[in-house]
Amino acid sequence: MNFSGLNMIFSDSLFSSYLDWFHSFNCSLLLGVLIFVMMLFFFLLGSNFLFKYKKMEYQLGELLCSVFPTIILLFQMIPSLSILYFYGLMSMDSSLSLKVVGHQWYWSYDYGDVEGLEFDSYMLPVDDLLLGEKRLLDVDNRCVVPVNCDLRFCVTSSDVIHSWAIPSMCIKLDAMSGIVNVLNYTFYKVGVFYGQCSEICGVNHSFMPICLESTLLSLFKSWSLSYL
Repeated sequence: MNFSGLNMIFSDSLFSSYLDWFHSFNCSLLLGVLIFVMMLFFFLLGSNFLFKYKKMEYQLGELLCSVFPTIILLFQMIPSLSILYFYGLMSMDSSLSLKVVGHQWYWSYDYGDVEGLEFDSYMLPVDDLLLGEKRLLDVDNRCVVPVNCDLRFCVTSSDVIHSWAIPSMCIKLDAMSGIVNVLNYTFYKVGVFYGQCSEICGVNHSFMPICLESTLLSLFKSWSLSYL
């Protein structure tokens, strides 16, 4: 069943697509349970069962009330563990490592595998926006990554707690000073993805957006050379 109004934002990676499917699966399961309970309630109410037999022991009913919830939990547990197992199998080796550092109130990116490729990323003022650029979301320097490449994001902070979050990638990593949170990720499609700091970090918390662009490897190499 497709819950178009309740689904997550368009997913880019295989892992986030699995999460999107699991979300729809749970919605379908919960809807089925709700319909079953409502039908049972009105059936019992209409047959006056609740009043005629309210003092009668009903061991089979007690058994079913224990078995059915267990079956429902199993239906949720099996795909959940499968997705968790898939996430654990994701390659820990990376072709490119990015260090993401949160500051008050901007982000900095350091491509450790490409010497000299590091920059700060600030939100573009409204007066500097071009046609098609997004207010409060576009930045002066985008984080650019290649598609079909094993990436490793190392997220930390230089001051207070931040959160590097891009909803369409199903990513939300806390950025804390002295702690490095690591995420392995692979993009399979070319596109531009927007996010924002998701942890209140001060007066300009709402003005430190994230803009990540995935592109072809050849274009990524050309882009990286422009910074060297």
